[in-house]
Amino acid sequence: MTNELQLNNPWFVAVWPGMGNVAVSAGFYLISKLEMHLHAEVRAEGLFDVEHVEVIDGIIQTAVMPRNRYFIYRAPNGKRDGVVFIGEAQPAQGKYHFCSQIAAHAKELGVSEITTFAAMATSMRPEHDSRVFVAATDASTLDNFIQLETAVLKEGSIGGLNGVLLGAAADAQLHGACILGEIPSIFSQFPFPKASLSVLRVFSQSIGLKLDLKELEEQADAMGDQLSKWLRRLERSMRQQASDINDDHAVSDGTDSEDSGDIIREDSIVDDATPENNEHEDANSPEHDFVQGLGGSVRANHGISEDDALRIESLFDAATFDRSKAYELKRELDRLHVFAEYEDRFLDLFRQPTSLEITSVAAPEEDAVESKNIDSKNAGLEGNQQKPKDIPPLDSAA
Repeated sequence: MTNELQLNNPWFVAVWPGMGNVAVSAGFYLISKLEMHLHAEVRAEGLFDVEHVEVIDGIIQTAVMPRNRYFIYRAPNGKRDGVVFIGEAQPAQGKYHFCSQIAAHAKELGVSEITTFAAMATSMRPEHDSRVFVAATDASTLDNFIQLETAVLKEGSIGGLNGVLLGAAADAQLHGACILGEIPSIFSQFPFPKASLSVLRVFSQSIGLKLDLKELEEQADAMGDQLSKWLRRLERSMRQQASDINDDHAVSDGTDSEDSGDIIREDSIVDDATPENNEHEDANSPEHDFVQGLGGSVRANHGISEDDALRIESLFDAATFDRSKAYELKRELDRLHVFAEYEDRFLDLFRQPTSLEITSVAAPEEDAVESKNIDSKNAGLEGNQQKPKDIPPLDSAA
C-alpha cells in the first residue's frame, strides 16, 4: 500500500484495555486533546469470537465484534505527525499474526518506532506518584528513555499485545518500546489515571510533543484521594479484625494480650511488582463493591437519570465542535459506567468524511477477506455522504 497520507516522521502508539485502564485511557486522551481523526478500522472476525451477548429490557442484542481503529494526528508547523491504534479487545489466538499486520501497516505509514502503553502493578500507595518503567527493542531506544528519569524493566514479561506487538515490530525492522505506568496492585481493577498521566508525560517528552495534561492531572488527583481514603479504611478494618482475633485467642489461651505492633503490614495486602498481563480480573472481588462513582470497568445495572442523559448530550454537542473536549465527555461516560453503550458514537466524533475504508484481517489459516464498508449505523456515514476510499486488506497471509 502506498503512503497516501504522506505523514511527517510519524510516531505510533498502540493501546488495549488492561489493568487500571492505564493504556487505553492514555490513548483516548491523546486522540481527544490532539483532535485526531479516524484513518481506518480493522475488522478481525477470524481472530475474535463472541463470548457473550448483551440483554437490555429482556431483549437479546445483536452480537458485536471487538473493533480496532487507527487515528491520525496532523501536527502544525512541520512537526511530527502521529498515529494511535486503539483496540477494544485482544484476540484469543493469532496474536502474533495480528500484531505483524499492525506493524506492517505502521511501516507503510512511514513509522520507524512503535510505542505501547501498559501497567505495572506494585505495592505503591495510591497517594504516591506513579513511577514509569520502560523496556525497548534495542539499547539505543532504551537509552533515550533512561534519560527521561524512567526505570528499566530489567527482567520479566509483558503479557498480551502490549508486548507481542513490539516483538513483531522488531521483526519488521522497527524500533519499539513499552512504557509502563505504576499502579497499586490492590486497585488493579479500577481506573488509575495517575499512571496514565505518568506514561503520557514520559511519552510526550520522548517525542517532543506539547500536550495539555491539566485535565488528566485533575482526574489523577481526585482518584488518588478517593483510593487513599478507602485504603486507609480497609487497613483499619483489617487491623481491627486481627485485633479481635488476637483477643479471642488470648482469652481461650488464658494469656494476657500484648500489643505486638501492626498485624497487617502495608506490603502484605498488595503483590510484588507485576507487569500487566491483560488477563480478565475477577469481577466479583470485594473491590467492586465499594466507592461508587469511580468509573471505568465496573458497569452499572441500571439506567442513567434524565439529568445525566441531558448532560451527556450537552457534552456530545460541545465535543462535536471542539474535539479537545471529548475527554471530558469520556470521563462523564466512565463515571456513569455507560461508556460501552456510547463508545461507537464517541469514536464517531473523530471520523471525517475522508476517513478510509474498513479492512478485514483474517486468522493465519484463513484467506484474506475483502474490504467492506463500515455499517452506516456504526460509522455515522448516513444519507448521501461520500463513500470512504478503499484500502487494501492488511492481511498478507496466504
